[in-house]
Amino acid sequence: MNINFSKYQGAGNDFVLIDHRGNTLKNIDNKLVAQLCDRRFGIGGDGLMLLLDHSDYDFEMVYYNADGNVGSMCGNGGRCIVAFAKHLGIIDSETNFLAVDGPHYAKITAEGNWVELQMIDVDNINSDNDAFVLNTGSPHYVVEKANLSSLDVFTEGSAIRNNETYKTEGINVNYVENKGDHLFVRTFERGVEDETYACGTGVTAVAMAMAKQANQIGHVQTPVKVLGGDLKINFDYDGKTFTQVFLCGPAEKVFEGALSI
Repeated sequence: MNINFSKYQGAGNDFVLIDHRGNTLKNIDNKLVAQLCDRRFGIGGDGLMLLLDHSDYDFEMVYYNADGNVGSMCGNGGRCIVAFAKHLGIIDSETNFLAVDGPHYAKITAEGNWVELQMIDVDNINSDNDAFVLNTGSPHYVVEKANLSSLDVFTEGSAIRNNETYKTEGINVNYVENKGDHLFVRTFERGVEDETYACGTGVTAVAMAMAKQANQIGHVQTPVKVLGGDLKINFDYDGKTFTQVFLCGPAEKVFEGALSI
């Protein structure tokens, strides 16, 4: 069968998107998803998303990791599927859609290349030695690291993701360096099992962890640089709970095409 797809990227975090409202893709399984995400033998991407109809929301987002398994929430993926929905004419400037971690609100510019996605509230941040551990729709490990640009993120991140504590469920490992006017973040992602150019739920977790550490009470705006570009995280923090959390950044279509499978 032939399937139509679009390729989107958000700060270098790239995804294969398929309009699945008509049950376009039959017999989807882990092997097929992994094949489509393969950068040598498929389209290539950090993940694959299906856009589905939903009776109570504008659409539903189903996300698969590059390894073919159903994933937890993907922040940059969520921003990209909002841009995809606008391209399809499903939404205009605002949307409410359903993802694996619940409903999400988002707004998008008229040009369709800047998306602000509301993330879940967070009121629980734990510690693991000098690291913070929290869930922003996906589980994250956050640790500060000097000279981050020279760090071997693959080796060190993989070791943490696969240690005795985290190997069963997996965890995304984020390294952060405070540059004063912004945070520099690099992330090893489970499911991709490699460093990615950006991780939306990851930079959200990092911004929260750093705000907690610095006791930044009130409305907090955090610029973040990742390997793939610039993102911004906004939230309200009362010393315990993070609310009104928004992940903001670019979401751009790279190309579209058809594939015979």
